[in-house]
Amino acid sequence: MAVNEQVAPARVTSVLLVAPACDGEDVGESWLAYQWAHRLSQRFRVTLLSTYKRGHVPPSQQLPRTQVIEWAEPPLVHRAERLNSMLQPAYVPFYARARRYVRNRLAAGARFDVAHQVTPVALRYPSPVVNLGLPVVLGPVGGSLESPPAFVREEGATPLYQRLRQLDRLRLRLDPLLRSSYRSADCVVGIAPYVRDVLGDLPLRRYETQSDVAVQEVPPEVDRSGRTGPVRLLHVGRLVRTKGAREAIRAMARLRDLPVVLDVVGDGNDRRACDDLVRDLRLTGRVTIHGAVPHADVDGFYERADVFVFPSYREPGGAVVLEAMAHGLPLVVCDRGGPAENVSDACAVRVPVESPAQLAQDVAGAVRRLVADPGLRLRKGAAARERVIAVHLWDRRIDRMADLYEDVAAPRPEFGAKVSA
Repeated sequence: MAVNEQVAPARVTSVLLVAPACDGEDVGESWLAYQWAHRLSQRFRVTLLSTYKRGHVPPSQQLPRTQVIEWAEPPLVHRAERLNSMLQPAYVPFYARARRYVRNRLAAGARFDVAHQVTPVALRYPSPVVNLGLPVVLGPVGGSLESPPAFVREEGATPLYQRLRQLDRLRLRLDPLLRSSYRSADCVVGIAPYVRDVLGDLPLRRYETQSDVAVQEVPPEVDRSGRTGPVRLLHVGRLVRTKGAREAIRAMARLRDLPVVLDVVGDGNDRRACDDLVRDLRLTGRVTIHGAVPHADVDGFYERADVFVFPSYREPGGAVVLEAMAHGLPLVVCDRGGPAENVSDACAVRVPVESPAQLAQDVAGAVRRLVADPGLRLRKGAAARERVIAVHLWDRRIDRMADLYEDVAAPRPEFGAKVSA
């Protein structure tokens, strides 16, 4: 006899979303926050707490399906964009306004099933919604990944405001407001397993791992089976020391006996060092540094490439890794940080990170294997595309977050209380 099963209704319908910068026309975390707000609003009744840059379209006009509570950022904070993105001086007034708003709304009888702070991604910002009686999810959070000691000497002088991030771990040990945010959250979501180590001795209620970046859609499949000519390697990313472009170039010096070329797409303060390496290692004609390329043109590089080589040794996230996977490319990445978490052995070769010389040698060895076995390249490339479809689409991120909302909103014993059998 058939039994009619009733599906329990979803507990979560109303989400309080916290993102101090949210702008679908911007880049970086502002764009990332917009993706969360836009997509969550298609499933939940979302109230967004945010700010907007003067002269930009406010999020209230970009998100018609979302209730937006917004404040203009203080004047002058964007005079130095890199400094602002690192320290976010506007966060202090945002924190005070957001916390006051939530307190007042709750006192007036408003109801939110869960509060979720999606940005800033860095671990240095306390949350304005903890300890207010709401189930709280923080993250995905990341950053604070340190360079291996053997690489530091080659990184050169680091601006003072970037060196301040070295205080992150100290603050996580000593700052009571910051510690309370993570200790009190019902779930902390880290962008990779290393984040749990960075959080150290903090007694978290729950910890999950999920990347902060995702793919909007998978492009048409590229047929690489009948290609002739040299195997094309590709590196995409800002040309800063930590992205590993130097190791990709040095690896090419160990592959002179193979028909291989390398395209480097991106620009930054490590460009001159990379140009010098190409000249000194006599790789002109085998390595081409293209500089900054319009994003619309980067797809062409992915389509023409055969292997994506991205030995970034201090990469918390790695959006370009997911882009390469979506284009069906096998990958060579460091066994560290976000890229190592986002790939699998089926689609990538993960190499250890000990020193610049070792990393270049191991990258060369991984490339040699892929060049020697076209079938292996095709299998890994197909597995990369399948993994993006299964794991790394934005819809998958929202599915998993929706499940997490249901879990944290469920009735539960108080933290630290004993549960009777």
